[in-house]
Amino acid sequence: MFEEEKDDKIYNLLISKGVDGNSEYSAFVEKLYSKNDFLWKESVAGLYSNLSENFFSKIDVIVILSGLYSKNTEDMDNIVKAAMEYKKPIVIVKPQGLEDIPENLEKIATAIVGWNANCIIDTLREVNQD
Repeated sequence: MFEEEKDDKIYNLLISKGVDGNSEYSAFVEKLYSKNDFLWKESVAGLYSNLSENFFSKIDVIVILSGLYSKNTEDMDNIVKAAMEYKKPIVIVKPQGLEDIPENLEKIATAIVGWNANCIIDTLREVNQD
């Protein structure tokens, strides 16, 4: 019989936040918590404009909730700029109920994912396999 390989890694995520009228951040975090076979923690930054190499050295994956982009453009652009500078994978989560992702985010994405919990977890694991 085959047994799935257990993943004991604790993934350190930077998840975009900000003005969130549709509670996408909460919904996304709920998806992560719904999968008890995925261990994770979140690193939180006070200001996205001053993220250092030391901060990013501990991050495994950057998660951009693209539904929050229009109301948090400057902060998300700062996250993306730093992620690219420090060569961190960027997972773009589609806006809830929509398929349109801002074109500039689509171009820099390591991966794009919807709102299925299994797909989210698989994608986060996949982009971190370096």
